[in-house]
Amino acid sequence: MIPEEKSGSVAQALREAFGTTDYEALERETKGLSSDLVFRIVVRGAAYSLRVLTHIDEQSDPRRQFACLKLASDAGLAPRVRYLDMANGIAITDFIEAAPLGAVEARARMPGMLRRLHALPPFPKTLNYLTMYNAFIRRFRPANLAPEGEMEEAFACYRRLADVYPRLEADMVSSHNDLKPENVLFDGDRVWLIDWQAAFVNDRYFDLGVTANFVLTDDREERSYLENYFGAAADDYMQARFVLMRQVLHMWYATVFLLLGSAGAGAEPNGTTPDFREFHERIRTGEVDLADGRMKMTYGTVHWERFLENARRGRVDDALRTVAERHPAEGETPRLLPPLS
Repeated sequence: MIPEEKSGSVAQALREAFGTTDYEALERETKGLSSDLVFRIVVRGAAYSLRVLTHIDEQSDPRRQFACLKLASDAGLAPRVRYLDMANGIAITDFIEAAPLGAVEARARMPGMLRRLHALPPFPKTLNYLTMYNAFIRRFRPANLAPEGEMEEAFACYRRLADVYPRLEADMVSSHNDLKPENVLFDGDRVWLIDWQAAFVNDRYFDLGVTANFVLTDDREERSYLENYFGAAADDYMQARFVLMRQVLHMWYATVFLLLGSAGAGAEPNGTTPDFREFHERIRTGEVDLADGRMKMTYGTVHWERFLENARRGRVDDALRTVAERHPAEGETPRLLPPLS
């Protein structure tokens, strides 16, 4: 199961971490969309997680990724690191035997976890994570994956978001950026974050928005969620930033997953779109596997319809107005989102 070209590096990792190259069991963990190979490996009766990077580029750079992992591990946010080989992309950490994490408990625990994460020293490289995926948004329009009228409506709303949403240094923090349920493990006592491939410095509301998709069941829960994160009641401006970032994420997930699911073939998703909350709960409980192309299309459609639904509500208009009043267009505050041509 371990690629031949990585076998020597893995043997060296085991030797340096445990004084042996022998192991009793090796089982691949198949969840997730990452190109990394992740294994549960048992050495001398104890289970560990072995991660092998098979594709190394700017986003998957092991020096940056493992540095983020080490910072998080030292802070008690990620499992204990046993070995890191930044040159060859090999990491060994403690293995977390995951227990079910209910939505209510996740809603109570995750704001504090995010607060601790965002208080870490800056991760070693700053990258506007949303800029990386602006290409997906640009490619989406000519791919014929939604009716033209919906395209016009959605892109008009997204342009307004890009024109308004600020980039503030105080809010650029060490972020995980991929807090889907399979990267949030509960051992029955503590929550752990894994898979730091997407970790960069980013706007704090990005992690807050991603997590909210899986733990908030209605808009009324937003206030307590944000209050638990900030340690004080969120004012209208904070809530507006949160609303706008969640809308940005809907557009991002819609375009990325619809394009990935269709493989650029121009096919439209069929059938009734599942309820947003219900579908995210199925993802959270492991019922839905987003590695499946059909599920990618469904997931993209779920976010597309939520984006359009929200765009038609006065709450997004109110949030845009609140943030624009704080950061007027003629001011000096830079914008986080790259403009669409």
